[in-house]
Amino acid sequence: MVRAIPAFSPEANLKRKVRAHLRRLGFSKDASGHLVAPSSSKESIRVLHRIQRRDRVLGQAEFIKDHFKDIRQYFANGTDVDPCRVTPRLELIDADTWQSNLFRLATLSWSVPVSSGYGRRLRYLVWDTQNSKLMGVIALGDPVFNLKTRDDLIGWNVRDREKRLVNLMDAYVLGALPPYNQLLGGKLVSCLIRTREVRDDFAKKYSSTRGIISKKKKNAQLVMVTTSSSLGRSSVYNRLKLQDHEYFSSIGFTGGWGHFHMPDSVFSSMRDYLRDAEHKYVDGHEFGQGPNWRLRTIRVALDALGFDADMLRHGIKREVFVCDVAINASKVLRGESIKAVYQGLKSVEEVGTLARERWLVGRAERVPDYRDWKVSDFEKLLSSRQSVGLNADIKARSLISKR
Repeated sequence: MVRAIPAFSPEANLKRKVRAHLRRLGFSKDASGHLVAPSSSKESIRVLHRIQRRDRVLGQAEFIKDHFKDIRQYFANGTDVDPCRVTPRLELIDADTWQSNLFRLATLSWSVPVSSGYGRRLRYLVWDTQNSKLMGVIALGDPVFNLKTRDDLIGWNVRDREKRLVNLMDAYVLGALPPYNQLLGGKLVSCLIRTREVRDDFAKKYSSTRGIISKKKKNAQLVMVTTSSSLGRSSVYNRLKLQDHEYFSSIGFTGGWGHFHMPDSVFSSMRDYLRDAEHKYVDGHEFGQGPNWRLRTIRVALDALGFDADMLRHGIKREVFVCDVAINASKVLRGESIKAVYQGLKSVEEVGTLARERWLVGRAERVPDYRDWKVSDFEKLLSSRQSVGLNADIKARSLISKR
């Protein structure tokens, strides 16, 4: 029996807020009571993310105002870029530095809001050495524990996964900034995942990782990196080959579960609700609970409010890709090999040279419009004025039926 909730209680107000938000996004329910997204097209997915992005930009307005003027010099105009001379360099960054502020500003321009990440993290700025401009960003973090397409590929059982997930990372931020994205720079940046520099940075920082509960040394080796497309099927990671090596390969799609349709404003209200109830998940990420913390927190809040768990089934399937950093990655992850074999691993400069010739030079000749890009255009991406007219983009569909 569903517990009755007083009409004007905090719980009732939060339930109305969740329903109203989903209604604004255009979600409806099918005959079985499952959420149905307005459409699976890329533009529709962008629109679904737009409220969350608007909330993120509005929440960071003071940060943008305080910092953009000091570091705008690192963003490129189109005329700053000579595609024939693009040469990437990775800079591993620490928290509370101007480089961290630059990373934060860069990712605020993403059409899909970027997570802060939890647990282990390697964050990079990707510089173009020809002009000292920022061409892209990379962030690797702890992978989700359950990912069927990945686990089926590896052939994991639960025990193997618990013991060896430490050897795997997820690229939760991976892409090029304008104008480099117009030159297929996203492909170049993605290939930098499989380089000696990334492998060595991981080893230096995490090879002595100890289990949070067991306290045992894990002897971590970076053997595989996963990533997923933000907008359904990906055009960046598909056919991502240099010479004869495939840098990322598609292994299937997610099941359409997640929390992207619950923006920061709704999530914050859920945390306040759980905090009043003194629930442990409110600040669970501080105690090593990993990248699933936000998802679990939302699930607990929805359950407490009397919503069905299917509220987290948004129906937007994302394409999943893997990059084998070691050539025996799956064997290491299954426990069939102890030592990772990094045969053919190239440097950042070597990968950059191959990628530049493979994609950037020809693209610049075919589509020279990248030269029209201005830093002022980037500044507009960070403007809260982008939020104006949002409701005109989102056509409300059937009301989310009340329980």
